Amino acid sequence: MIILGINAYHADASAAILVNGKLIAATEEERFTRTKHWAGFPIQAIAFCLKEAGVALKDVDHICIGRDPKAKFKKKVAFLLQSPFHTMKYAVNRLSNAKKVTSIAVELQKVDPSISVGQLEAKIQNVEHHRSHLASAFYPSPFEEAAVLSIDGAGDFTTTMLARGKGTHIEVLQDIDFPHSVGVFYSAMTQLLGFPYYGDEYKVMGLAPYGEPKYVDKLRDVVKLIPGGLFELDLSYFQSPHKGYVSYDDAFMPVVQSLFSPKLEALFGNVRKKEEELSQYHKDLAASVQRYTEEIIFHVLKYLHQITGLTKVCIAGGVAQNSVANGKITRNTPFTEVYIPSAGHDAGISMGSAYWVEHMVAKQARSEAVFNANTGCQYSNDFIKSECERLELSYRELPDAELYPEIVQCLTNGGVVGWFNGRAEFGPRALGGRSIIADPRRTDAKEILNLKIKRRESFRPFAPSILKEEVKHWFELDEPVPFMEKVFPIKADKQAEIPAVTHADGSGRLQSVDAAYSPRYHALISEFFKQTGVPILLNTSFNENEPIVNAPVEAINCYLRTSMDMLVMENVLVDTRR
Repeated sequence: MIILGINAYHADASAAILVNGKLIAATEEERFTRTKHWAGFPIQAIAFCLKEAGVALKDVDHICIGRDPKAKFKKKVAFLLQSPFHTMKYAVNRLSNAKKVTSIAVELQKVDPSISVGQLEAKIQNVEHHRSHLASAFYPSPFEEAAVLSIDGAGDFTTTMLARGKGTHIEVLQDIDFPHSVGVFYSAMTQLLGFPYYGDEYKVMGLAPYGEPKYVDKLRDVVKLIPGGLFELDLSYFQSPHKGYVSYDDAFMPVVQSLFSPKLEALFGNVRKKEEELSQYHKDLAASVQRYTEEIIFHVLKYLHQITGLTKVCIAGGVAQNSVANGKITRNTPFTEVYIPSAGHDAGISMGSAYWVEHMVAKQARSEAVFNANTGCQYSNDFIKSECERLELSYRELPDAELYPEIVQCLTNGGVVGWFNGRAEFGPRALGGRSIIADPRRTDAKEILNLKIKRRESFRPFAPSILKEEVKHWFELDEPVPFMEKVFPIKADKQAEIPAVTHADGSGRLQSVDAAYSPRYHALISEFFKQTGVPILLNTSFNENEPIVNAPVEAINCYLRTSMDMLVMENVLVDTRR
């Protein structure tokens, strides 16, 4: 059974492939186009997945699209008919985008022109957006039975979906319709704080620890918690949803409209201008937005626990990328175990739609749980050496036993290292496949990284990658965090030892590194532990204002245009600056 999943004409276009229930490959198209959040047809990602599986398009049993234009069709039509004439431009944009989704077979034929459009259409299955999210969270989880939550901005006219998963079946229990959305609320407040671009929400999460949540009570008027477990927006605080919230331009880039109304500005002050410094008020507002968002999420989860009676939960959707909230779930709800996939955002609906058809349509048995996000591109030492030679870049090839101590020496001397290892990760986090690493003990590590490479806002934290077996000695909670999807408090007596990865509130967005899934990264951290007594490396994504590097040439280019001290690609070491 071969199933190809696709997220197309939607932000974070991607592809994934299952063979007999096993996830063989998954990747975002942005890794190839080199444009963040690219939203066209993922033809390169599809070709990669087919190649990794060793199959041709004709061999695929089902082609799944993580979107269903027919879902809630009557509600969509009724909503559009309410649109004033001057906002019909948005309706035309959405209808045009939906038409592209229905022409998937025509685009697929470009992958293999020998297959007719009719043959391809017979293989295509549309899976509603949030059902794809649910499947991406539950089926790769280790749980036989669990509550499942999908929560994001919007997709197929739904913003939140509650379900129960058991075995191979997912039962949808309840959902919330657009425009009542936690994602829309968080994005609107992100814009008000002066971060206008698609995907900027993580900046608010990073800013929040520098403030006090003084304005939560005001926010209760903006989003109202409904007794029993759901919520609704006071729409007077937002631009008319008929004007559209997200659309796509001719370059397949997501464009976020202004989401807030003058009433929201009147309540919280004018939108912060680009050149305006972040004041303490902005920090306090960010803290309030984060705190109230957590309250909303916990409110929904408590209700989900009430209607399922279960203590395990799986979560996906854009709001599930809020790692601060995720890290508090077991302390603020009845749920004791939480699974969130590496691509909980919209890229994950390619994988989720494939899983949905695998189990809900094809009725196949479940495969093993997924704790490894490394499903992308991989390159051999020979290929990497040929790229260095082509670019006239000197290098050395070292066995691991010699390589790891040399990397650690560079790190302990204040160096910054590009670490390109194995398969690229699926999802927004660098997890030891395409990472930039540094010594977490250095008080100046953040400044060094921002000066040499990242050139980003100083308030944004860097993450600790820690040996899985050492988490309990450094963090207040000891839960598996394979995908850097949770923030935990760092033990008070350990914070001074790792200042570079300790955020303003004493927390860290950790990745617990398991030797079974990341053997080389685990071995490198172990060598650092051996030499320093600290089982942690500072880890940030291998990029500089671009998608995470995918191929060796991108890693080399990033190394050459920044002040990185060392580049390691598999066993090939480049240290031209030493």
